Amino acid sequence: MSDASREGLMTPDQAAELISSGRALCIAGDRELLLKLPPGNWIGGTTPYFVASQGGLCSRDYVFVQCLHGSDASIGNYDGDHLPHVLEDAPEHGYSLIILPAGSRVLEDYARYAPTYFDMFIKPIVGWVAGVHLDELEQVGAAVVDGRTGDLFTDRAVVMHVQLPERESVSVHTVNLFEAGDGPGLEFAATDFSTEDCLIDGRPGNLADTIQASGIDSRWPLVADYCGALVNVSIQAVDAQARAVRFYAPVFEGVCYRFAKPVAHYPEAFLAAMPEDPGEILFSCNCILNYLYSNLEGQRTAQLTGPITFGEVAYQLLNQTAVYLTLERD
Repeated sequence: MSDASREGLMTPDQAAELISSGRALCIAGDRELLLKLPPGNWIGGTTPYFVASQGGLCSRDYVFVQCLHGSDASIGNYDGDHLPHVLEDAPEHGYSLIILPAGSRVLEDYARYAPTYFDMFIKPIVGWVAGVHLDELEQVGAAVVDGRTGDLFTDRAVVMHVQLPERESVSVHTVNLFEAGDGPGLEFAATDFSTEDCLIDGRPGNLADTIQASGIDSRWPLVADYCGALVNVSIQAVDAQARAVRFYAPVFEGVCYRFAKPVAHYPEAFLAAMPEDPGEILFSCNCILNYLYSNLEGQRTAQLTGPITFGEVAYQLLNQTAVYLTLERD
């Protein structure tokens, strides 16, 4: 069996050989490597960070390839006007994998409005947010690639819609270390990626001031219960001078958030939370914040391998969460 017949970390030449087989693929890697790949049945996104079978690493010499199991697959790319219809293009029996560029308007739209999309939470959709090397956040933009043509986009989403055989289905899973703490309830006047003032236990206050005064560790996200699921909103920056806080995902109007309970020994706790026997994994990704705060470079995360991402999708946009998709057979 040739190297190109496997999934995982590989050279661009090995990825090109796998593309030539016609299989449906999701490919993560440095922008220059993605642009060198031949056209085919694949979608891609930029990130130099991965967790491979040998452990976490940052590399601009390799790409990470995931083969998407199914009986048929089709690709679409979506601007902000067409993104709300993404699941209308999805098969009735299958799943969709989406990649969105960090810092883009299309990501902001998905983060804000995905819960309202037609067929959301009915048709499975998972995916990730493309990013860049952390040393180049201000110099280089994240991008996604439609492998059919090799076109690169900085403000479109690319999606692989995958049809499954009749007796197969998929399940969407997340690994989230966090739960809401016992601190004040936080409510926001508008759905947004940043905030200044908010209601703190029902009283007007400033979130940045509260974080500073209380000594809140900004590694810990805000946590809310979204219809029974605990969802994190990670803190990107606290600007004490401007008295403003920026987030990696939006806080929603009408939802009560709390600061997460601190996690002792974050690296050990995260590795311990990895599923021991998750079943047959079709796709997985993990958050750049987990990679950093859990010191995942060189560390293995059980069977969860894939791109290290700047946001994760399990139906809606998530933060500081590992996402994986498993195959179920009747």
